[in-house]
This record gives sequence, structure tokens and C-alpha cells, in this order.
Amino acid sequence: MSLSAAEEDSAQEIHLPADIDWEMLDKSKFFFLGAALFSGVSATLYPVVVLKTRQQIAQSQVSSIRTAFSIVRHEGFRALYRGFGTSLMGTIPARALYMTALEVTKSNVGTATVRLGFPEPTAAAIANAAAGLSAAMAAQLVWTPIDVVSQRLMVQGGGGGGGCGCGPGEKLKIPNASSCKYLGGIDAFRKILNTDGPRGLYRGFGISILTYAPSNAVWWASYSVAQRLIWSGIGVYLCKKDGETGENGVSTFRPDSKTVMAVQGVSAAMAGGVSALITMPLDTIKTRLQVLDGEENGRRGPTIGQTVRNLVREGGWMACYRGLGPRWASMSMSATTMITTYEFLKRLSAKNQEALT
Repeated sequence: MSLSAAEEDSAQEIHLPADIDWEMLDKSKFFFLGAALFSGVSATLYPVVVLKTRQQIAQSQVSSIRTAFSIVRHEGFRALYRGFGTSLMGTIPARALYMTALEVTKSNVGTATVRLGFPEPTAAAIANAAAGLSAAMAAQLVWTPIDVVSQRLMVQGGGGGGGCGCGPGEKLKIPNASSCKYLGGIDAFRKILNTDGPRGLYRGFGISILTYAPSNAVWWASYSVAQRLIWSGIGVYLCKKDGETGENGVSTFRPDSKTVMAVQGVSAAMAGGVSALITMPLDTIKTRLQVLDGEENGRRGPTIGQTVRNLVREGGWMACYRGLGPRWASMSMSATTMITTYEFLKRLSAKNQEALT
């Protein structure tokens, strides 16, 4: 793929490494290496997810640092990884579904949009948006029950009258947290199934789709656009500094892998931050639906209306943005590490390595 940047006295071209589509991948290597790489990324970011979840269901606004200190002081460091085993076991099949839907949709939609006459940048943005949408919807079939179980485990130590107090020595106050005590992921799965049936495992499924499907569509489209904007912005500088001028007067530059990864990482962080800000209220509502029991209807769980009313009563509309700091950090860091890992994974899994240069 090449990008061009126009200048008054000369033209510049940046030659990027070739894109890798679904047909170019060794599928067995892709899924095996993907499971290993993304498990490591998930382990690194998991404590931030725990902090975000605790803040979202707390009755009052408390800083991330105070929340972290309270958890470690009262529940120990291991509490930051409570539910991680369950999350990891679900992440592997969910990620496999996600990557398959992403690549298949991106390849097919990208080909169709080019055939319809769309310019290549527009076709890429449309293909990325469609791929993100379909991947999120497919993955939620696995991720929603895993979220319900792992989030119940995450907040277990802070329930029952404990929770986000105002003082540094107080526990995090979690209203209406499930009174069930779980011995682990399997025990939680069994108890939720026995108490609420299959619907209990899919609490918040609808709002999860409403949260993650548009978010992924916006993220992947933004990522595609951000990459092109960054390359266009630094294209003139790179071509002047390190480019080679051919006989036709066109200055060309082939960035090394480190430069490509840096641009991918910055683009991913930008897209992740914007996506976190836009979808934060929906994510807060989703988390409360999955974790808390209803006041008026007992163990059936609160409705969306009850959840929104409770949030507004506790802290106004800004209560919907509790946990924004950890979620912004988590999504930006996750997006950066995930996309660089993902692009690296695709290159490792390509059938023909020589064709990538």
C-alpha cells in the first residue's frame, strides 16, 4: 500500500508494507499464536478493568488511586485479579470469534466496496467499520456470560455493606451487590444458572450489543482514518529526511517496522480514547445491569430505567461517567497493545512472508 503527499515542488510517496487479508493467513498459526499473545495482553490490563468495574457500581465518586489502595488494603493484591481465570478462559474463544468475523468481513466488504467504485481510502474505512460491527456482535455471544461471571467475582469482596467510602481506610461501598458468595468461576456460573436461568448469564446482552457494536465500528473506521492522517502529516517530513528521489522526480520512502508500529499504536490510542468517551454511559449501565440486584424486583436484576434513575439520583448525569479514567486508560492502552500485537500476529501468521516486503 502506498500513500502520496503533494508538495509545491515535488511529489512524495510512502510505501507501506502490504496489507494481509484473510486468505493470506495460516489459520492454525493465527489462532494458536493469537491465544498466547492476547492472553498476555489481557493479564497486563486486567487490574485496570477491575478498578473500572468497582468505580462504576460504587455509590459515590472516588479516585482510581484511592479505589486501588482500598482494594489492596482490605482484600489483598490478588483481588485485582479476581475473576481473571474465568475471563481468560472465555477470552480465547471470544477472541477467535472476533478475529474470524473481523478478517472475513473486512476482506469481503473491502473487495465489494472497491468493485462498487469507492475510492480506496473510503472503501478501507467502510470495510473496517463493517468488520468491527460484525466482530463485536459475534464475540458478545461468548463475552456477555463471561462478563457477568467475572464481574460478579470482581466486586465480591466489596459487597455487603462494604465499598467506596470517603475515607482512605474505608471499604468500597457497593449498593445491591449480589448477596451470593462464589467460590470461583464455575461455582458462580452454576449459581447464576440455578437462580436466574440462562437469562441470568445474558444480563445486559442487548445493551452490550448497543455499546460494543457501534463502538467497534467507530473504532476501526477511526483507526483507518487516523493512520492515513498521520502518514499524510509526517509524509513530507520523512520523504525530505530519508526519502530517495527517483528518475521521475518522485521522492519515495519505505518506513521500517518500528515506524509502522509506532504510527499504528498512536492511531489505535486516538481511536480508543474517543470510543471510550462516547460509549462510557452505556458501559456503566451495562456493568450495573450485570452485577447488581434490583431494589424493586429482587433477584431478577434492575431494569435499564431503574439503573439510569439510580445513577442520576446518586450523582447526576456525570455518575454515568464514573470509571472514565480507568476505562480511558484501559481502552487506549488496550487498543495500542492489541493493534500492534494483532498486526504483528498477522505478519507472523502469513503464509508467504516474502510477499509482505
